[in-house]
Amino acid sequence: MDGPDFDLVVAGAGGGLVAALRAAELGAHVLVVDADEYFQRGNNTSMCTAMIPAAGTRWQRAAGVEDSPDRFLADIDRKTGGTADHRLARALAESSGRLVTWLADAQELDLELVTDFRYPGHSADRCHTIPGRHGSRLLRHLVERARAHPGIELIAPMTLREAHTTGGRISGVEIATPDGNAEHLTTPAVLLATNGFGADSDLVRRWIPEIADAHYHGGRFSRGDALRIGRGLGADTGYLDAYQGHAALSSRSQTLIGWATVVHGGVIVNSEGRRFAPETTGYSEFAAILAAQPGGTGWIVIDEHIEALCSVFDDFRTVAESGSLVRATTAAELAERIGVPAETLDDELAAAGRAATGAEPDRQGRTDDRHAVTAPYIAIAVTPALFHTQGGLVVDEHARVLAGGSPVPGLYASGGAAIGISGHGAGGYLAGNGLITALGLAYLAAEHVTSPVTA
Repeated sequence: MDGPDFDLVVAGAGGGLVAALRAAELGAHVLVVDADEYFQRGNNTSMCTAMIPAAGTRWQRAAGVEDSPDRFLADIDRKTGGTADHRLARALAESSGRLVTWLADAQELDLELVTDFRYPGHSADRCHTIPGRHGSRLLRHLVERARAHPGIELIAPMTLREAHTTGGRISGVEIATPDGNAEHLTTPAVLLATNGFGADSDLVRRWIPEIADAHYHGGRFSRGDALRIGRGLGADTGYLDAYQGHAALSSRSQTLIGWATVVHGGVIVNSEGRRFAPETTGYSEFAAILAAQPGGTGWIVIDEHIEALCSVFDDFRTVAESGSLVRATTAAELAERIGVPAETLDDELAAAGRAATGAEPDRQGRTDDRHAVTAPYIAIAVTPALFHTQGGLVVDEHARVLAGGSPVPGLYASGGAAIGISGHGAGGYLAGNGLITALGLAYLAAEHVTSPVTA
């Protein structure tokens, strides 16, 4: 009897490429499809800052950083108030070191440990990234590796319409071109890596009304396809109210400025020139806080010292080159240039500076050890945004999709197509949660698909 057309079909050429590469490395014949012809610049992997959190790695040991999967898991529990899926969080924390090692050694990805700043919620330096700190570079590398591998076929634009089962197991798929030409293929395994539902405004308003009116800054094909396909097969769903927001999107260039601006000492004021929350709250939950301010916009205020530190990010340099940085030699001049009351802005910046040096408590309760912003000042207009949803199909520690609590044999989900490890809402999001579920679950899925027990 002839075998299946493919051993694994992956829908989504973002983090899903990790599954394709790992499975092909282990001998599988893999098909990857993506609905977006321009996926290399249009999906969420390409838009991220390429921060991969991993614990107990050789990069950490070389830098003298003490970390472990248990410590990573404790940070997740603390940030989510214990509401994250513990089994999934543990699986990702425990496999994170193996993932980044494989990316570096088997896939020749140039990884480095971020030690110049630390995102809120992480108790150790554990974010691993690439030069330029931009997802487009990460994705370009994965695409090049996939296209060079003889065991992988990559087709875009091509949509996975349906996954079919026989006797309760995945047996095939229907894929289609944008003009509707469909083809049926046989396969025993499907990975849904199509992200979440951020591009479907009706679903966002239904499940995440607090961020429904914010700018959506994610892949345009993140329309809930995994939810539709999974539910058609009886799959369980969860954490549909979870999402990653961001409060540091440049209003002018629509490019991510990066929260490093804040972690390095920058402060955020609203359209009236006032600070309104502790910036160390975290960039995800800060998005809804900013959206609730007058006009729903604000300004990140930094100085030339912070500007220099943030210039290691491709995105920050793009924002600077777009003319989005407003410069001024005094607070009064800055206030005039950004259209806020001079007395208010001067008072806020002076108070924030005193708090940063320990001269007085911070008005907003910010307690981090930070650089005091000093003149000359730089302000960047920011808009709150929804980056991606963090809820979806319920999966287990092997990325298998569950239905009634039991795996659907052959069906897997990763990234925004699956539940994440951020708990509910936006407040549980740790930097890198999106990428570790995209890459990590894809990696775990590939290993399960190709394991002797599965076969």
